[in-house]
Amino acid sequence: MAKAARESQPRTSVWLESKAHRRRGGGGQPSGLDRARIVEVTVRLLDAEGLSRFSMRRLAGELNVTAMSVYWYVDTKDDLLELALDEVMGEMRLPDPDADEDWRDQVRALAREYRTLLVRHRWVSALVGVFLNIGPKNLAFSRAVQQVVRRTGLPANRLTSAIAAVFQFVYGYGTLEGHLSARAAAGGMTVDEYFQQALSTANAAPQAADVLQESQEIMAARGGDTVAEMLERDFEFALELLIAGIEAMVARERGA
Repeated sequence: MAKAARESQPRTSVWLESKAHRRRGGGGQPSGLDRARIVEVTVRLLDAEGLSRFSMRRLAGELNVTAMSVYWYVDTKDDLLELALDEVMGEMRLPDPDADEDWRDQVRALAREYRTLLVRHRWVSALVGVFLNIGPKNLAFSRAVQQVVRRTGLPANRLTSAIAAVFQFVYGYGTLEGHLSARAAAGGMTVDEYFQQALSTANAAPQAADVLQESQEIMAARGGDTVAEMLERDFEFALELLIAGIEAMVARERGA
């Protein structure tokens, strides 16, 4: 019962109680090692090997130190993953809130940056929402999103819905795109090769033939010579649909 109660509690955060800057007391810290270096190598390992293979022992080996040396800088593996998550969130280019730009262009820019991040760092989607995500770089992204969506003209009680529509779409799209890339890489294939192999395999299943035939007709009408082109066209048009939906809702609210 006690274990179940602990597991039901909200996950704590490395950014609480000054944990983000605290190091263990006493001597014995390894020379030439600091938290920034640890986070940098963590991100590199997660990119190369994925979340499931990551361990503190694996990280220590890459740093050529003992696992206890790493724990001198972070209390837990979860703390380190949260630090890595916030670190990569800082890779996104955020719009200047004071720039004289149309909100539509800024929404497009933020959506594209977030999609790129999710595809570049495939492990990110598995961690978003697991932690509180209150690190400085994630908060900067959240603030930029809010500032841009406020400028759409939607009333305050509709802003969170608009943010969800756009950025949960991007999260889902980028996550699936990352899965596709990972499956192709695991099979030693390009994304185009994997896609063609997957289609051939699925077409061999009689129960899927009709649906796949319809899907192929739709994909042919969409156009695009490569998977990357098809994904790009779908993403951009879906994003325009969402922006058009925001415009329509602003007009509806003003006419109410």
